[in-house]
Amino acid sequence: MPQPSSINMLRFLDALLKHGNFTRAARDLYISQPYLTQTIQRTEQKLGVAIINRDRSPLALTAAGRVYYQYLTTLESEKDRFAKQLSQYTTPTNNVVRVGVLASLGYYLLPLVLPTYLARHPQLHLELTEDTAERNEQRLLHGELDFLFGQNPETVAPGLTVRDRGQDGYYAIIPKTSPLYRANQATLEADSLSMRQLLQAPLLVSPRGSSIRRQVDYLLQKFKIEPQIVLESTNTLTIAKLAQQGLGITLLPDSVHVALQPDAYNLYPLPLDVVSLNYFIAYPTDKPLNAVEQDLVTVFLAQLTAALKH
Repeated sequence: MPQPSSINMLRFLDALLKHGNFTRAARDLYISQPYLTQTIQRTEQKLGVAIINRDRSPLALTAAGRVYYQYLTTLESEKDRFAKQLSQYTTPTNNVVRVGVLASLGYYLLPLVLPTYLARHPQLHLELTEDTAERNEQRLLHGELDFLFGQNPETVAPGLTVRDRGQDGYYAIIPKTSPLYRANQATLEADSLSMRQLLQAPLLVSPRGSSIRRQVDYLLQKFKIEPQIVLESTNTLTIAKLAQQGLGITLLPDSVHVALQPDAYNLYPLPLDVVSLNYFIAYPTDKPLNAVEQDLVTVFLAQLTAALKH
């Protein structure tokens, strides 16, 4: 019997964990139950350990099985990463553009830019990497990305050419659990609270290395405040939702849209002269852009100008 690939083993294990027994898992996978059972047994014999705990109902991974599952996941991620790196040599360079962006920022920027750009270049294959600004900057410098979409260009590493556009603001979500909350007010008036009051409150923040966290850390340093950080999350939308539910105050760029709900929280616009952001597109300074790549810069700047004006 041929050995299943790592991606098939992941599928087999995912089905077993989902359904909790071999019969339903095999049915979901459109394979026979004996084949699934024998495949798992052969894998266990090869590894020398049990990966499925059959004494439990529903079935579960053993401790060794969890290690094996993580290995398979890492292996598939590395295969995918290798394929993307190799594609720059096997695919014509003018047909592939690799863009890095923070997931929460991409939620705002990508719909503004990509539909127009891809309509102009229908044969283009675009590869997207969603990660922290810091890690994507390193990918850009090491040739693993062609462009970076970001905010706050003053923090970008040397060796990158930056084209920025516009100025956008930040706002705070102040839940009703906070002493700063004001009942039945959707949006608080500008300058009605001090930055010191906001920053001294329990905070929900993104991790170090993200663009938003850099802004928050700058403010904390400027006002000489030791923060009360309740929770860090890489997902800005998660932070926004937790703030709405009362876990703490958070500062977010205007690109992260939150519905008005005055009975649960206030939205407070922060002064632009204290904290603001510019959206940018960056690429390696030593890399000449072809016509397709230059058009991405043009579309990015034009679409952002229109959006910010609106």
